[in-house]
Amino acid sequence: MGRESIEEGKLSNPLLVKNIDSESQVYGYGGRGENSGAGNEQQSGTFSSSATTMVVLSSLVAVSGSYVFGSAVGYSSPARSGVMDDLGLTVAEYSVFGSILTIGAMIGAVVSGRIADYIGRRGAMAFSEIFCILGWLAIAFSKVAWWAELGRLLVGCGMGLLSYVVPIYIAEITPKNLRGGFTTVHQFMICCGVSLTYLIGAFLNWRALALIGTVPCVIQILGLFFIPESPRWLAKIGQEKKCEDALQNLRGKNADISQEKSEIRDYTETLKRLSEASILDLFQRRYVYSLIVGVGLMVLQQFGGVNGIAFYASTIFISAGFSDSIGTLAMVAVQIPMTGLGVILMDKSGRRPLLLVSSTGTCLGCLLVGLSFLLQNLQQWKQVTPILALVGVLVFTGSFSLGMGGIPWVIMSEIFPINMKGSAGSLVTLVSWLGSWIVSYAFNFLMDWNSAGTFFMFSCVSGVTILFVAKLVPETKGRTLEEIQTSMNRFSEKR
Repeated sequence: MGRESIEEGKLSNPLLVKNIDSESQVYGYGGRGENSGAGNEQQSGTFSSSATTMVVLSSLVAVSGSYVFGSAVGYSSPARSGVMDDLGLTVAEYSVFGSILTIGAMIGAVVSGRIADYIGRRGAMAFSEIFCILGWLAIAFSKVAWWAELGRLLVGCGMGLLSYVVPIYIAEITPKNLRGGFTTVHQFMICCGVSLTYLIGAFLNWRALALIGTVPCVIQILGLFFIPESPRWLAKIGQEKKCEDALQNLRGKNADISQEKSEIRDYTETLKRLSEASILDLFQRRYVYSLIVGVGLMVLQQFGGVNGIAFYASTIFISAGFSDSIGTLAMVAVQIPMTGLGVILMDKSGRRPLLLVSSTGTCLGCLLVGLSFLLQNLQQWKQVTPILALVGVLVFTGSFSLGMGGIPWVIMSEIFPINMKGSAGSLVTLVSWLGSWIVSYAFNFLMDWNSAGTFFMFSCVSGVTILFVAKLVPETKGRTLEEIQTSMNRFSEKR
């Protein structure tokens, strides 16, 4: 099988799972793709899905990095007044401190795919946590602004790596029928990190909060010693014995892995005929649909205003005339259960329905917040506007946590073939963090310009997201990675 047949979709799935129906005996998959025949249905229906203790443990260790991600995002809101007072920062200077995190994340994103391919998924996670620990310590012990900004930049570099490698690692070790839910735990732990940082930051000063940020970093580094490397990555670099050991460890001591091992080996041999792809190769016609969906979702996710709200939640509540502590606690109460609900529904209702409900909710939430500020400017309904702002932020937060927060990363891990995965992952992650930097840096200035207009713009972006999902985003629930990518490549050819 040559290069063309692979890239045209006949063997275009990432090195996660090859042919799911034939691997059902190992994984215990019950689901099947939309195009599966009756014979496949009968075969896959005889197997029950399962997640071994090692798969669960490995996923939990991986998402410790997601918690680090969330704590870094949530840090700038409760730390705002303390950092500005102690280091003598203006609003503009604090905007630099808050947004420089995303500049670091862009740097990490650029190299994330290559690092994960060269030193492995576990190695990439450990490497990223070293940056995060150094960064948190620099913030905690900083005496001048530039030292705190350097620490924030280092944490951002670690985040950029983690935002790519965590969902990829989880997707590579989990069964198809659990892949969406397990990968969405990445977003759930980000949400927990943001929420608990808000909560802890209400009681501790900014230096203590930074020191606490090192704890999950250390937990992940220690946990990496007890979990296996991705068997697909091991196969890719020719470590067949280690691949077999890792696969047996993940599937269970008594599981029959012979068929899966054979298919991974055959697939790896085919991949060796492919040349290493570059960023420019992504812009070939055959990948245009995957690129539009992957990049488009990330752009819409970021320009919907999530990082502006997450970074500066306390500022929004104060501007609306509401208690920032009560508002922040209310956000915590909404974020975690809604993200948990999204994890549960991911492989039940599907990706598209959750995205549509989520983007509709974020549109409504921003509309309510914008209306609150508009009424405040008009000196109308003064007693109602703070409540309206709180309700709007909570609707936005809950809706975003339900789908738009995690699903774009799930889809990103599913739609690109293995020879494009490193380059595509780096590009998509870079775009995500570039959008995050633009929004987080500009947010304070936009609020000074026109608070109502800022949220009306975010609401319009969410409206565009609804149309984008309805028209372009494919449903990937219950489909093999090969089926997903083949259908997307065919769509590109028709265009």
